[in-house]
Amino acid sequence: QVQLVESGGGLVQPGGSLRLSCAASGSMFSIGAMGWYRQAPGKERELVARIIYGGSTNYADSVKGRFTISRDNGKNAVYLQMNSLKFEDTAVYYCYAQRALNAFNYWGQGTQVTVSS
Repeated sequence: QVQLVESGGGLVQPGGSLRLSCAASGSMFSIGAMGWYRQAPGKERELVARIIYGGSTNYADSVKGRFTISRDNGKNAVYLQMNSLKFEDTAVYYCYAQRALNAFNYWGQGTQVTVSS
């Protein structure tokens, strides 16, 4: 089992920044990709960014150039630096960790990000 705890969400004005953190604990053996999904009201959950153990990253087109994902394998943590936030970034952001052996995903409880003026 892997437990994930997110932090860092909140209310921010358009153009502002937030940094999300996700601390993982438990059996981290063979955890490959970690990253972030988000779900806005009335919409499906979508991948925001992911980073594999070696450091390669992928981003949704909507956040490229504004968001940066990073990972500290020693601390079992993943981060999401979000800059130039837009109204449409408002969502619940979920951290996930994927077991490489069977592609099983563990999920955090989610943290709310609200972009509003």
